[in-house]
Amino acid sequence: MKKNGVNQLTAAGFIITFIGSILFSTKAIIVKKAFATSHIDALSLLSLRMLFSLPFYLGAVYFAYRKAVYARFTRKQWIQILTLGLVGYYISSLFDFLGLQYISAGLERLILFLYPTFSVLINAFYFKQKVNRIQQLALLLTYSGIAIAYYGEMHVDINNPHFIWGSLLIFLCSITYAIYIVGSGRVIPQVGVTKFTAYAMLASTTGIFVHYLIRGDYSTLHSPRIDYWTYGLLLAIIATVIPSFMISSGLKQIGSNNVAIISSIGPVSTIIQAHYILGEKIFAEQIIGTILVIAGVLLIGWKTSQKAV
Repeated sequence: MKKNGVNQLTAAGFIITFIGSILFSTKAIIVKKAFATSHIDALSLLSLRMLFSLPFYLGAVYFAYRKAVYARFTRKQWIQILTLGLVGYYISSLFDFLGLQYISAGLERLILFLYPTFSVLINAFYFKQKVNRIQQLALLLTYSGIAIAYYGEMHVDINNPHFIWGSLLIFLCSITYAIYIVGSGRVIPQVGVTKFTAYAMLASTTGIFVHYLIRGDYSTLHSPRIDYWTYGLLLAIIATVIPSFMISSGLKQIGSNNVAIISSIGPVSTIIQAHYILGEKIFAEQIIGTILVIAGVLLIGWKTSQKAV
């Protein structure tokens, strides 16, 4: 609902966005649980996720196209959409799943939550947009929070030889996702959100399936183990399809600024779930770091929203 051109927070919009954010935060939990109990590899699990997700998005696109006027893309727009789809959904997701093999779900979610700050830096260095004082403060808060949480995590996970490598993969995931966010923000106004998402998803799914085929190990498809398919289905439905539609609905009802604020529950939700479901420890540095990161990201979201208004 809007009042004087500004989105107002409604009970329905809040509940939809809140639940969607919680469901999104289960992704890391499901992935870690799958690795621990079924020993499935990252690429196979990602392929199953996309396999089960794709029909829902194709169905949504079909119904959207029945109501929309078809417009042809230019060659440049095709290249932009397909490239961003590969970067944002294929490469980014692959980095994420690979990194989750080596670090905790709580730290993974916290590092991923840095993507708005990377978006600011990309706009500053590539598109020459000035970083104002509010954004500088936000960057200081978020990176200080990550440093504190990371320091604490290193002491908790001191015997993990792949800790730094796993962290680097998640940082790369956050950076590539930021590239997707910045690029999509410039392409979507030209082509429309539904069409952009549809073709970006198709590009990423093709990339993942080609990667899976080139690797040449099809044991997952032939395996009689039902848990492989169960985890893939849970990732697709619970942690991807349902929350994506809920967040989209929330954006329409209460606006991006309110959604950004409510979505900050994500890292907190992941940490709590990881503690009770995966047995991950909660420690002081993690709590302090999470608070600083959320504060910085919210500051960036608030400033961006104020500028848009």
